[in-house]
Amino acid sequence: MARSEQPFALYDKIKKSVVRDIESGKLKPDDRVPSETQLAKMFNASRMTANRALKELTEEGRIVRAQGVGTFVARPKPGAALLEIKSIAKEIADWGGMHSSQILVLKEEKVTEKIAQKMNLKPSDTIFHSIIVHKDGDICVQYSERFINPKVAPHYLEQDFKKITPSDYLLEVAPVQEAEHIIEAVNCNREIQKYLKIQPNEPCLSLKRRTWSFDMVATHSIIISPGSRYKLMGKFMRG
Repeated sequence: MARSEQPFALYDKIKKSVVRDIESGKLKPDDRVPSETQLAKMFNASRMTANRALKELTEEGRIVRAQGVGTFVARPKPGAALLEIKSIAKEIADWGGMHSSQILVLKEEKVTEKIAQKMNLKPSDTIFHSIIVHKDGDICVQYSERFINPKVAPHYLEQDFKKITPSDYLLEVAPVQEAEHIIEAVNCNREIQKYLKIQPNEPCLSLKRRTWSFDMVATHSIIISPGSRYKLMGKFMRG
């Protein structure tokens, strides 16, 4: 019996050691955590045992694992406003981070039937389409896909979205009259997992948003964030 409990005790010992270093301040937010290989050598354990310890610490929100980058001490999870439409760059700055972005798609294309229905467009219409990954330093925090009605933002494709976020630009040129939010917990497809640098089993938050400006549907957005790196909050007040 004692032999069957030993692997668990060793994996738990690794977890407690990392937690102790975090709580003591030896490891601070954004500090790199020893790798599986390093922990295995430090505790004379297998990589599988070290992997289990790091996996559970990730699930508990203690650490963040970025595929191809490394493992880091997690910052206190930032809270994004649920009802307020706010620039991701401003959110990242508010929690003390440094925003950067990777532009994957920025083009004009023929609208699909599905998007045409959501935006009250005709099948023959064209639409602006962008996909951008937003980062805090090296950590990917948001995959943002937008479909924009050219009538409300005709110069959208001309913007430098490494200097200004789509939200900032759209709020300036197409003030929001109305917004609709749909929030779900999802498992991302492999392509989004790759762009966000997350593991296949990492739970994510999906925010689907439609906005109206100038009495027409202005945008349809799909915004996906790793659950371990981001949270949404809403506050309601009686008038």
